[in-house]
Amino acid sequence: MAAAKKSQNINKTRQRIINFLKFEGQANANKLAQEFGVSTMAIRQHLYALQEEGLVIYTEKNLSQGRPTKMWQLTTQADSFFPNGYADLTLSLIHSITETFGNEGLQRLLEVRCQEQKELYRENISENLPLEEKINILAELRNDEGYMAEVQSLDDSSWFLIEKHCPICAAATACTGLCDRELDLFQYTLGNDINIERIEHIVAGERRCVYKICEKK
Repeated sequence: MAAAKKSQNINKTRQRIINFLKFEGQANANKLAQEFGVSTMAIRQHLYALQEEGLVIYTEKNLSQGRPTKMWQLTTQADSFFPNGYADLTLSLIHSITETFGNEGLQRLLEVRCQEQKELYRENISENLPLEEKINILAELRNDEGYMAEVQSLDDSSWFLIEKHCPICAAATACTGLCDRELDLFQYTLGNDINIERIEHIVAGERRCVYKICEKK
């Protein structure tokens, strides 16, 4: 709900800038101007307004020629523009469950949730599909859940599954078992003959979660 209210109150171009930076990670004013078909000066005005609101920051990148360019990226405050999975309610429930049933009760609940996800994913991803097709369907399912996922194919016959948003970030920070079970979920979905390694992690302070996926040798 908070994300929806913020979206209604912000300039449309600035919302587009926020969305673009969420997907791309970083961009300079020139790239944003080309993307949106407006002047670089107009984009800079929007960026400085977003900076004043604490939603973007920049780092300077040296170019081979000329002055350094400002590379803009989102701050953690910008996460409020994207689905948060009812973070406050989820955190409250985690606390209440732990208080009432202890950590064992919480772990049991996480097991039930993971099992339900396994069944849903297995319904949509056949064991007989080629690995690349499995990963692409998995990314679609994750997108439906708000993870802003995409797949990148690598030259070494492996893939990156990239999630640029975590709708359960607050809950995952409070309860690390959620992230552990995601790896278990992916392993079950893609098969035990597949190697899955998380190499970037939002909960660890990085801007996205990245999983490297390949067949075991």
